[in-house]
Amino acid sequence: MLTARAPATSANLGSGFDVFGIAFERPADVVRVERAEQTTIEVTGAGSQYIPEDPEKNTVGAVVDALDAPARIEIDKGIRPASGLGSSASSAAAAAVALNELYDRGLSRKELVPIAAEGEAVVSGDAHDDNVAPAILGGFTIATPDGITQIDASVSLVACLPEIVVSTRDARRVVPTETSVDQLVETVGNAATLTSGMHRDDPELVGRGMEDSVVTPARAKLIDGYDSVREQALDAGATGVTISGAGPAVLAVCRSSDQRAVASAMLDAFDGANVDARTYQTRIGDGATLY
Repeated sequence: MLTARAPATSANLGSGFDVFGIAFERPADVVRVERAEQTTIEVTGAGSQYIPEDPEKNTVGAVVDALDAPARIEIDKGIRPASGLGSSASSAAAAAVALNELYDRGLSRKELVPIAAEGEAVVSGDAHDDNVAPAILGGFTIATPDGITQIDASVSLVACLPEIVVSTRDARRVVPTETSVDQLVETVGNAATLTSGMHRDDPELVGRGMEDSVVTPARAKLIDGYDSVREQALDAGATGVTISGAGPAVLAVCRSSDQRAVASAMLDAFDGANVDARTYQTRIGDGATLY
């Protein structure tokens, strides 16, 4: 039996829609795999009652098929489904790393990214690399049709997860299909600023580069209390705030000394909107780990 741990992730980061992603130090999913004649899946942990154990309907089943690696699989969810924190990507990433080793397939970490993305597509409907890439590789990742660029980074984060559900499919339906030249120029500038900040581990640049006037405002309408949460987090010291992935989690970048104040402010803001929430005080961390 092999065990792999893959972290929660955040995609988009505001200005990098379907391109940028980061790995968290925590929370994470843990996946255990053992060779078997026929694949079986058992799911426990956060939100496990909502996750199908049928291999054809579970994100890990597609990874098994792609690697031709039947196994008895146990998934311990540390990341709630439909959270905006890459829950399905984490399970797929951990399974891909573990099964690749268990069956000695010899694929590199970057070669495992599209395989894990196919697994995530079972849940989200589309095979995107923006969550699975950081879940496997760690750090800050840039996913393009030409491949994945990975940058080691260490920036403090607060992820605030409200007790509401925003499905990835619903979040995609509200994305604008057109944008102005001015918005395009602004987005490119912000994305470049964010990337520079990641190279420097500079929370000021990263936060400034998260600004987005296209996708985030449209998705914010799906999250009760978002505007207040963003405003109060910035007042408490966050350098940038945006929606994590498709939501409903809200991501704040900050200095490590401001983490506690930012987390408290975000919780208070959601409470003011009559929404229960929890926070993760974390930072950008490593990708999937094999035990």
